[in-house]
Amino acid sequence: MTALHRFFAAALLLLTFCPCAPARGGGEIVLGMSAAFSGPTRGLGIEMYRGAQACFAEVSAAGGVHGRTVAIRALDDRYSPEPAIENTITFAEQGDVFALFGQVGTPTATRVLPLLRRYQRRDLYLLFPLTGAEPLRQPPYDRWVFNLRASYAQEAQGLVHNFVRQGRTRIAVLHQADAYGRAGWDGVRKALARFDLVIVAEASHARDAGPDADMGPQVDILAAGRPDAVVAVGSSESCAAFIRRARDAGLDVPVAVLSFAGAEHLTDLLLRAGTAAGRDYTENLVLSQAVPSHDDPGLPAGAAFHRAMDRFAPPPPAALVGEDYVPLHYSLAAFEGYLGARLFVEALRRMGPDPHPRMLPGALRALAGFDLGVGEPVGFGPDGNQALSRVHFVTVRQGRLVPLRDFTRWRK
Repeated sequence: MTALHRFFAAALLLLTFCPCAPARGGGEIVLGMSAAFSGPTRGLGIEMYRGAQACFAEVSAAGGVHGRTVAIRALDDRYSPEPAIENTITFAEQGDVFALFGQVGTPTATRVLPLLRRYQRRDLYLLFPLTGAEPLRQPPYDRWVFNLRASYAQEAQGLVHNFVRQGRTRIAVLHQADAYGRAGWDGVRKALARFDLVIVAEASHARDAGPDADMGPQVDILAAGRPDAVVAVGSSESCAAFIRRARDAGLDVPVAVLSFAGAEHLTDLLLRAGTAAGRDYTENLVLSQAVPSHDDPGLPAGAAFHRAMDRFAPPPPAALVGEDYVPLHYSLAAFEGYLGARLFVEALRRMGPDPHPRMLPGALRALAGFDLGVGEPVGFGPDGNQALSRVHFVTVRQGRLVPLRDFTRWRK
């Protein structure tokens, strides 16, 4: 029996014989966040944390919610399932965590779902994870998860629809060899099936593939399928490695990347590599996004996010993040964290002065139609646990991420 199995067994015994008080505490509401604060996807965890902290700092400066402040207790899971399980058990057993918040990644989030059912007597809910995986949106676990973002299936459908409309019907898929990769692959497969099309070629890579990974075999496999476009389902580092190798090999078709890759980090990797190589690796790059651009002047939430980040500039959690990490001024992941925090704060307001975790489902579903300031009303309802459903797209022009609303530049 491994250390993790012993830890899990002990936790289950505690749950069975010692049902503790529900998570709540004094004048402070504590959210437990297990996410990648180290490793290749740390930028997502760190920036999501910072965006949420900007919102909570804003609320605290205004006197809190019914006099209560909100704090995040963060633990690093390195984007690995076993630490994510351990961290979730720790949060559940500490007894003062009001809810789980901002889990980052499909391989981690899907593995903690059984714990939500196991700890249901403690009313343990997972709020606004940064993943578009379907298991978090479907029975039996959807009753304990509330999502902010569109699903990977919706992202894939949006990409496929736009490419097919431009005559690009031969679509290949590069995917990470894990639950996240399979979710993206399946989304593309189902989206193509609506047009009576199939994936023309597919290749996978390891979850921990870094920016210098050899993607030669993957490029060869996909190029053999003569694709019109490639959808890449991976981290920023693995996608950067693939795109560099594909462009150097002459595979210049559009490459579309799902939101989990992290648009800012991927763009930065490609720009730096392009400077060294004397070429533009960001050409023909499409990035799907589950939240709109915070730079859109028509979005009140974007302006509020900028003000909060400017005023409070939340640092990363010092105990988890090395000094080599340079926080981004603004980012899409931070904006997603900020929006999730705003939703939680609004639900907390509606719970009144004596909130309890068991009140979360009712308070969140009562936000159906709420204007979050992103141009789309909150979609929670009696049977819905996803707030937003629109998919947005960005591309790179002159080294900057810009909204993409027209795919006709790629018409065949």
